[in-house]
Amino acid sequence: MPFINVKVNTEVSADKETEIKTALGSAISCIRGKSEAWLMVGIEDKCRLYFRGDGQTPAAFVEVKIYGSASRAEYDALTAKITEIISSALAVSPDRIYVKYEEVPNWGYNGHNF
Repeated sequence: MPFINVKVNTEVSADKETEIKTALGSAISCIRGKSEAWLMVGIEDKCRLYFRGDGQTPAAFVEVKIYGSASRAEYDALTAKITEIISSALAVSPDRIYVKYEEVPNWGYNGHNF
């Protein structure tokens, strides 16, 4: 039950959006038991993001929410992949990308909770 939401202050073309969601679908497997089969991805472009007071230079904020928990090593591996994906696809410098994780103990799907 992972959800990855990408917010960037640049425009994302349809081709780049597909590239990012496909790459994130593969990257989520860094976390044991997670796969693209249950992954939901959101991509929000042209957001008002200011990093170090600068809103013109490309920047990204990526939120990863998972049902359950993961190890520090799994999060480290996923952060590296997410940074590589966003940097490569959207020319965002790695030092202008934040990745936030949230472990969710309750997750609803199909009218029920896990």
